[in-house]
Amino acid sequence: MAMEKGIYDQLKRPLKDLRISVTDQCNFRCTYCMPKEIFDKDYSFLDKKELLSFDEIVTIAERFVSLGVTKLRITGGEPLMRKNLPELIGRLNQLEGLEDLALTTNGVLLPRVAEDLKKAGMDRVTVSLDSLDSELFGRINGRGTGVEPVLAGMQAAHEAGLKIKVNMMVRKGVNEQEIVPMARYFKRTPYILRFIEFMDVGTTNGWNLKEVVTKEEILKTIQTELPLRPVRENYYGEVASRFQFADGENEIGIISSISDAFCSACTRARLSADGKIFTCLFASKGVDFRTPLREGATKKDLDQMITSLWESRTDRYSDERRIDAGKKEKIEMSYIGG
Repeated sequence: MAMEKGIYDQLKRPLKDLRISVTDQCNFRCTYCMPKEIFDKDYSFLDKKELLSFDEIVTIAERFVSLGVTKLRITGGEPLMRKNLPELIGRLNQLEGLEDLALTTNGVLLPRVAEDLKKAGMDRVTVSLDSLDSELFGRINGRGTGVEPVLAGMQAAHEAGLKIKVNMMVRKGVNEQEIVPMARYFKRTPYILRFIEFMDVGTTNGWNLKEVVTKEEILKTIQTELPLRPVRENYYGEVASRFQFADGENEIGIISSISDAFCSACTRARLSADGKIFTCLFASKGVDFRTPLREGATKKDLDQMITSLWESRTDRYSDERRIDAGKKEKIEMSYIGG
């Protein structure tokens, strides 16, 4: 079968998705992403001049879309901490060829901006929530914030007409007992719950393979009470394995980059808040696009940079993890938005 128009890497994977981090700051200090012991008052976040402007973000996104990207996801840090974000959403929504525009957030700030995001053209949001137990969730997020503000954020997004997915990072010894309560609760909602295996993103989250609750363990745990059946993927490169509840009420997803690597179908590039492009979530370094852009790079220049970067790509870290786990320096998830 002939390949679609676009650009492909060394493993014949097309470039289809761009994740855009708009800030490296966050109002949470989740233990698996921005542990407060590291990201404290002395931590140096990016200066305003180091951040890409909205004009610069739109320019880079436009070039990616012109080269075949159909999906944009806005991330952080916590993206809703970036001032006037709906303005950026509105501009990105105008890009010809764009099919999907989404946002990943902890949800706390959604009530104040959900309607504006929807009006600007946002399609859906993914909200992180790791427990329905407020005390436990407060410990995980490092700020003592309970569950209610996050659920209120989801409700506001739902009322604004946004589709919602909920991500739960599962970590053995921390919150695996919450798997069934979360599945039971969200089964009755309009939201789709996705479980994520604890990943070795960055170098500060204390990752240990022994703390991973695998996809098979998650499925077995849920099916003790709630029978499931597999569902076909929605599209090529979908990261979550889908399962529908046997009674037909809602579904869940499981993102299993540890036990069931999906590198072979990865179509994603990532733009950091300070203008670097990363071709893998587990990358050690990115390619600087901010400097050329500020020095007058043309659209043709940017297209050549993107094409050269993607066509030379060979990343498949999750496939190779068992060979070099613990030896590779990786950029922090808070920097490139997961």
